[in-house]
Order: sequence, then C-alpha cells, then structure tokens
Amino acid sequence: MTNEGNDGMPRGPQKQGFLLSFEGIEGCGKSTQLRRLAKQLRSRGYLVVETREPGGSQISEQIRKVLLDLGNSGMDIHCELLLYLASRAQHVAETILPALDKGAIVLCDRFSDATMAYQGYGRGVGASPVARLNRFASAGTMPDLTIVLDVPVAIGLARKRRAGHLDRLDMEREAFHQTVRNGYLRIAKRDSRRVRVLDGTPPIEEVSAAINRLVDVRVSARKAKLTKVESHAV
Repeated sequence: MTNEGNDGMPRGPQKQGFLLSFEGIEGCGKSTQLRRLAKQLRSRGYLVVETREPGGSQISEQIRKVLLDLGNSGMDIHCELLLYLASRAQHVAETILPALDKGAIVLCDRFSDATMAYQGYGRGVGASPVARLNRFASAGTMPDLTIVLDVPVAIGLARKRRAGHLDRLDMEREAFHQTVRNGYLRIAKRDSRRVRVLDGTPPIEEVSAAINRLVDVRVSARKAKLTKVESHAV
C-alpha cells in the first residue's frame, strides 16, 4: 500500500523500522551477541543502528556515568529509577525514534524491561508504577522483539569479574541479581509473544545461531517496512 504526501503525489510504503532489545543479568553475553547480530544483519543489506541503555545519546551517556559510578553507592532507589527514565526519554527522542522513522533495525542493549527487572523487581519499587513510568519515558515505544539471554547468577557474575571494569550495579549482592533474573523470567512469561528467553550458557557461536534463527523470522515478516542499503561483505 502506498501513501500520499501533502502534494497528493504517491509515496512508497511508510518505513517503521524494527526495535530489538537485548536483556539479561550482568555477564549474560548480550553485548557480544548484539554486535554479532548487527554484523550479520548489515551483511544482508539492512540499515542497522546499535545503541545502549543507559546511554545512547550525548545527554543520556552523561546520566549513565552518574548511575554506574562506584562512588554513588548511596543513591536512593527512587533517584536511580528516575535517572534511568530520564536517560531513556532523551535516548528515545534523539536516537531511537529518528532511526525507526528511517526504517532502521535498532538493536538496543537494554531498554524498558531492564527498568522493570532491576528497579521494579530488584529494588522492589513495584511493577505497576514502573510500567506507568516506562510508558511515559519511552513515549509508548516498545520493542518489536526482546531477547533475554538467561544464565545462572553465579555464571554471569563470574564472567563479569573476569572481564573487569565493574560498575555500581555489578557490586550488588548475589541475592539482588537473582531477584533481577527472576524478574526477567516473569516478564517473559507475561509477554511471551514479544519476549523470548534463550539459554546464554552455550558457546557464543551456538547462542548466536539461535538468535539469528529467531530474528530472521521476525525481520522477514517486516521486510517491506525496513530500509535496505547496499550489501557488503563482512
């Protein structure tokens, strides 16, 4: 179906893009898998935007530094929640929505489900208030697909420690991370169409193959709404 512009001339199909978020506890492997998927999608000619939360825009990255600073261990949980939401509001307005309007596949390292899992469940703020605030901060923007890479807490934290560069949330007690993991599984159970849980413990290549199979089906269904650019070898 073609759209008409203000001058009455026909336009091509309206681009809507595709928003895919990667979620999971610390050390689940989501950042690695996001980069691998971006490379695979670009090799097929798609316009791909990689971004992250907290962060993803100049202002949001400044908020990220405050949120993850080890020196801010005394941060109030409500302050923490509102800073994540402020970062998201700027990120959505400045980065995500413009990219979707161009028909890009946006790959986001954490999005609104992280706030639900970490602050709603992990901090005990509650699902209802976080859901309302998430909708407000994101202007109603929701991922078309969310992939939760699930790993046991002990494995995830061990990976994180080996990688180094620990931040404020990495230093939380193991019980907190277990509550976050359980929160992600609750989110996935409640919204199984959008949120898919994949085992994050196999080798990287095996996890990547499972992600590619899942994404191929969803992206193919939206192909007409996505922008293709010149394919190139990777």
